[in-house]
Amino acid sequence: MNEILVLASVFPPQIGGSGRWLYELYRRLPPSAVRIVAGCCSGCEEFDERQPMHIERQPLHLPSWGLMHPQAAWHFYQAYRRLSKIIAQNTVSCIHAGKPLPEGLLAWFLRKKTKTGYLVYVHGEELNIARSSRELAFWTQRVLTGAGAIIANSGNTRALLVHDWHLQPGRVYVVHPGVDTDYFRPAPPSRHVRHKLGWNDRPTVLTVGRLQKRKGQDMLIRALPMARQAVPDILYAIVGDGPERQQLHSLVDALHVQEHVRFHGDLTDRDLLECYQQCDLFALPNREVAGDFEGFGMVLLEAQACGKPVIAGRSGGTGEALWDGVTGLHIPCDRPEPLAHAIGQLLQDPDRRRTMGTAARTWVVERFRWPIVAGQAQEIFQSLGHLPFHGGNGLPLDCGVPGTGRTDDMASCTRPPTVP
Repeated sequence: MNEILVLASVFPPQIGGSGRWLYELYRRLPPSAVRIVAGCCSGCEEFDERQPMHIERQPLHLPSWGLMHPQAAWHFYQAYRRLSKIIAQNTVSCIHAGKPLPEGLLAWFLRKKTKTGYLVYVHGEELNIARSSRELAFWTQRVLTGAGAIIANSGNTRALLVHDWHLQPGRVYVVHPGVDTDYFRPAPPSRHVRHKLGWNDRPTVLTVGRLQKRKGQDMLIRALPMARQAVPDILYAIVGDGPERQQLHSLVDALHVQEHVRFHGDLTDRDLLECYQQCDLFALPNREVAGDFEGFGMVLLEAQACGKPVIAGRSGGTGEALWDGVTGLHIPCDRPEPLAHAIGQLLQDPDRRRTMGTAARTWVVERFRWPIVAGQAQEIFQSLGHLPFHGGNGLPLDCGVPGTGRTDDMASCTRPPTVP
């Protein structure tokens, strides 16, 4: 049987939404149809032994995405040689690249040598990173133009590809990331867990994500002096670490809101789940900063799967991860006033939060469960000829509009929509 060769520099057990997305899509295909070449990370050997699909670890974390630096070019060439050998020794029919750079660039060169076609995943953020360098923009354009198909993580990312990178709309498909709704699920309030987290009975707003400017933790901290006028004992719990940690601590001190902010750092999976389940409100106050934006926001799905209303910034693709006004609020987060107003409104209205949380759980179960998302991806692969059409492996798609009882044309899940 012919194989899909998947190239993924980020792949479980390494933490990362892009790697989890690929893992959940490809582990649901027949094991004989997939060969994964993934980046090395701690704990990968034990993880790989438990997987039915073939996983081979290669050093795909290159010193640079470009080829101008001699060391980067050498590492790239070594990876190219190893992958050429894998293709020669196996029945690889196509390559699926986890990102345009470096995986897509490897696929672009491999196509020239082996005539093996490829598709590439695009997450959004990397497009603006590529724009920051003439070399990266050059290679990214070559990769995108040479791909047989592109899978974007959101309609927003797809629009960027069509309008800014001049790709033909018919070559760009949208497959949203998903969520494990069996793991991320609601739980009753627990005084014991909230005490362990240091939250106690305080109304708690949670943000989960890397500490970077585009995530907007700083803007929510700036909103606290206004928000505490409506909710005096408000607590802002921040999970994650990153380059903005010191700046955020300094901002907390400057605004004298030390009693209203708790930095949790990186947490274990179990502790993170408890944070989702016990918070009162989840916020991802993202905004665009110097061209950097949030491509989708998987944390919004995880929070909603736990029955929590969410707030997201009106930037990037986060609007596609919630149902505005029903499961949460989609608001501008480039200044603190709208954020403080929205937080105050929801924290003072437990009935509305409860209604939104119930709708949020239904929203993600109906649209974003991994089996549904994987079924959409599988139909795309079949339409491209990367998988044979046969029964038994596919999963039914759910293109209904939650709350309406309406089922749209099922082909709309896989066919690229019209871009205005």
